[in-house]
Amino acid sequence: MKVVKKQRNSKSCIICGMDNPSSVKAMFYEMENGELRGLFTFRNEHQSYPGRVHGGMITAMLDELIGRALWIKEPESLAVTTTITVKYRRPMPIGVQLRGVARLTQDSSRGFIGVGEIYDASGKLLAAAEGTYMRLNNEVIGDFDIHEEMKYLVEDNITEIE
Repeated sequence: MKVVKKQRNSKSCIICGMDNPSSVKAMFYEMENGELRGLFTFRNEHQSYPGRVHGGMITAMLDELIGRALWIKEPESLAVTTTITVKYRRPMPIGVQLRGVARLTQDSSRGFIGVGEIYDASGKLLAAAEGTYMRLNNEVIGDFDIHEEMKYLVEDNITEIE
């Protein structure tokens, strides 16, 4: 599937932060079908049992995927998670590239609901989530400049993602 746009990375986020040494440094892409896709590799510092990703990191990635799906339509909007339900399907490995997919399923002026999934290279579903989010003014969420925090546009040559 064709990539339409690459999303920016933040400075500090545990999932996409380029200045955070513990970050997954995930990359996110807006697709021609309106979905968000992500590519990422968890490392040893993200593990629970040896060789397996910690469930909290899996939930954080799914939360990030769903939350970023809003940016396809509203790139300047921020929202906070009010609920997220995760289903862990298979153990998630460390050290291999994984693919995330997310899309909004309901949208209103106050909030939205979305779903996200994480797949391995063979297309097996590893985890899935549904989340509910509330839109908030940037000032309510925190005292920061969104343009300064989301300043990294990491160039790559990815034009298609399965």
